[in-house]
Amino acid sequence: MTAPSRGKLLVSEPTLRDFYFSRSVVLLAEHSEEEGSVGLILNKPINLKLKDVVKEFPTNEFPLFLGGPVHPDRLFYLHTLGERVTGSMEILKGLFWGGEIEKLMELIDLKLVSPEEVRFFIGYSGWEPSQLDRELKEDSWIVTQCTLETVMGDKPEKLWSNMLKELGDDYAIWSNYPTDPILN
Repeated sequence: MTAPSRGKLLVSEPTLRDFYFSRSVVLLAEHSEEEGSVGLILNKPINLKLKDVVKEFPTNEFPLFLGGPVHPDRLFYLHTLGERVTGSMEILKGLFWGGEIEKLMELIDLKLVSPEEVRFFIGYSGWEPSQLDRELKEDSWIVTQCTLETVMGDKPEKLWSNMLKELGDDYAIWSNYPTDPILN
């Protein structure tokens, strides 16, 4: 099994029933034994645009995603803008977390950034030290590699099933697992 670390993905197993994490794919932005883990759910778009929740973006049509249950009153973002957004942290080659929001807002206002270059999230996913390790032992998650295309791809609603298929035959069958097996 691949160990969790910054830039890796957590793919939920089909039996995970949590409201936030059922059928989810989470990008780990941070992971340490001492501090715990932080990530963003990549495949939960919500039916709002950035302009609907952030008054500083009155004409912005960027989609919003549910990043997780922690701090649902805060905005987080991933982007491919690199040094153009001062203070951002590279998570994997070509993919960055955060940075100065004022700079990002300026670039967006100048129409120098497209929705393909940035993803906005409401809230984030967090685990206390050792919590994620316990969940891995309980078979709640599969840890796998991540690519820029996985994060910024154009079909986030299909990401969970596509990731299972990419993991091979042992996992591909899970992509057809019913949401509620009792109703099957």
